Amino acid sequence: MAYDNNIGGEYGKYFVQELAEHARNLGEPEFVTLYNKFAKRILWMDSQVVPGAFQMNTAWYFNVPERDPIFTEHEHPYDEMIGFYGSDNEDPYNLNGVIEFSINGEAHRLTRTTMIFIPGGLVHNPMRILEVEKPIFHFSIVMNPDYEGNKTYK
Repeated sequence: MAYDNNIGGEYGKYFVQELAEHARNLGEPEFVTLYNKFAKRILWMDSQVVPGAFQMNTAWYFNVPERDPIFTEHEHPYDEMIGFYGSDNEDPYNLNGVIEFSINGEAHRLTRTTMIFIPGGLVHNPMRILEVEKPIFHFSIVMNPDYEGNKTYK
């Protein structure tokens, strides 16, 4: 038997297809308003959504933010994987934009689809979205049940 979407069955609870309520307005109200002008969060998974899950966030970036940098330097005690993917199906490695991402003060300009591994305890960001020609898909995964950043937003 096949279940439509995540409705029914013993394992339907593991399928997430809507943005979790607690992920809709993360950060101070000023940040939420700003974020919604350049990005659209799509899905969020953590232990509040599915007990036992680790945390993952997905979003589309479609504009350059009004404020630079948008995400400030921080660290957390767990590993993190961060990705930026171009949306050109003819050239999926072309980011069609420019993102500057720093690790421990060392800035890197990204113009290609990129995944970044951040070991726990390593200072990272600021992140600057400098150009967006076509939407950029972004994800972050932390190996923790919930996201607990240190100075995540300013």
